[in-house]
Amino acid sequence: MNIIDEAGILAIATRLQRLSDNIRKDGMAIYKSFAIDFEPKWFPVIYTLYKRKSMNVVELANEIGYSHPSTIILLKELEKNKLIKSKKDKADERKRILTLSTKGNDLVEKLQPIWQLFIKAMSEAINTENNLMKAIAEVETELEKESFIQRVTRLQAQK
Repeated sequence: MNIIDEAGILAIATRLQRLSDNIRKDGMAIYKSFAIDFEPKWFPVIYTLYKRKSMNVVELANEIGYSHPSTIILLKELEKNKLIKSKKDKADERKRILTLSTKGNDLVEKLQPIWQLFIKAMSEAINTENNLMKAIAEVETELEKESFIQRVTRLQAQK
């Protein structure tokens, strides 16, 4: 056990980041082993546009839970790689409607069997006594009721 593990709840963000980094690193290696040029960071946008077909930038940012600036950075990268395309919204010229390009749709077809393997492998890994997905959902619900900063502020005021 290292010092971060010993820190317990104090290091939760670090532990979750470490877990995420390890999964992403392995994910990249798996994509490469299948000769597929895909970055794990692209997943939320690609998957959402695959499922929703088309969305404007604000809707997409809200759907994936990213800030507007972070979403724009990802979109520029995906457009540069010709995986998505955008056009002006006919109803509101200020908005852009995003869709997967033909290349993006072809990529998703190649990714589908790999994603099925990911689902099986991660299901095995998280199928523990304290199921991780269930625990994450519970924590997210609690933090929606009262954010981390609100809790700290409340606890500080109670001193």
